[in-house]
Amino acid sequence: MKAVWYERTGAAPTVLTVGEMPTPDAGPGEVRVRLEASGVNPADVGRRSGNYRAMEFPRVIPNSDGAGIVDQIGEGVTRFAVGDRVWLFNGQRNGRAFGTAAEYITLADYLVTPLPPDVSFAAGATLGIPGMTAWCALFADGPISGQTVLVTGGAGAVGHYAVQLAKWGGARVIATVSSEVKDVEARLAGADTVVNYRTEDVVSKVMAFTENRGVDRVIDVDFGGNLATTLKIMALNSTIAVYATNGNRTPVLPVRELMEKCITVRSLVLFALPPPLLAAAQADITKWLESGTRVHNIAGQFALAETAEAHLAVEKGDKIGTVIVDCAR
Repeated sequence: MKAVWYERTGAAPTVLTVGEMPTPDAGPGEVRVRLEASGVNPADVGRRSGNYRAMEFPRVIPNSDGAGIVDQIGEGVTRFAVGDRVWLFNGQRNGRAFGTAAEYITLADYLVTPLPPDVSFAAGATLGIPGMTAWCALFADGPISGQTVLVTGGAGAVGHYAVQLAKWGGARVIATVSSEVKDVEARLAGADTVVNYRTEDVVSKVMAFTENRGVDRVIDVDFGGNLATTLKIMALNSTIAVYATNGNRTPVLPVRELMEKCITVRSLVLFALPPPLLAAAQADITKWLESGTRVHNIAGQFALAETAEAHLAVEKGDKIGTVIVDCAR
């Protein structure tokens, strides 16, 4: 099969190699997917660059999300059949070296989900880690119907899905953004109100919207950087669901303030969550996809041989949506 890999970390054009590798066979409990599309997430770029951790394997095929067609079934698999359209996540995670920047991937069937016929493979490749993270951050503690949810970075890959899923789940949604263009994207996703944190006072806008009650749940892309503001807008018995932190990776936790409002801090990283929660997320995302038209933001598309350019596009950071690698071309 044609694949892209790296054997040392560094700049994408320097370390990524395009070539031929043996096509893998599905083992027990696995399916093999003929990939049509691969989604590039910031974490994929971070691993390849060496910013996250040292190399865990002698050779790595990057990217963890994808979509395609099941073309081989391993022993014991009953959920899928050859020919099924699917999307997948955590391809290059959980002790796996080979991700989705290739023509084929084999992986455990619980990481694979049916893709509705009206959702394109490119759109399916945007779901993966962003969609699963958004669902888990929103619903891991139960239903959110009637709650007020604040999504930080409402135009980002996770945030954009969080806004849509929160509305589907019956919540009122506030989104924060950093530009007028992102304001439009957050509103198209369904946000009830949008706050530009660079030009507006987040606390006053949020408290006005909630009639000084505060929000029930925050879906937070930058826990450390946002914490001082977040504490001022939380309602009693509320939750901060944290899936990333960039501005301050070692924040001081004001425990007394958290206690006085009975605020729960729920941290999550997708590859460490229990399989039953992941299964619930997959089932709900399927219902959500099938119940209406959804917005899947694609920032750009590159051929498999252009995976280095795709990584550079993510690193540049000026695009809205997920960068896609077309594995079939």
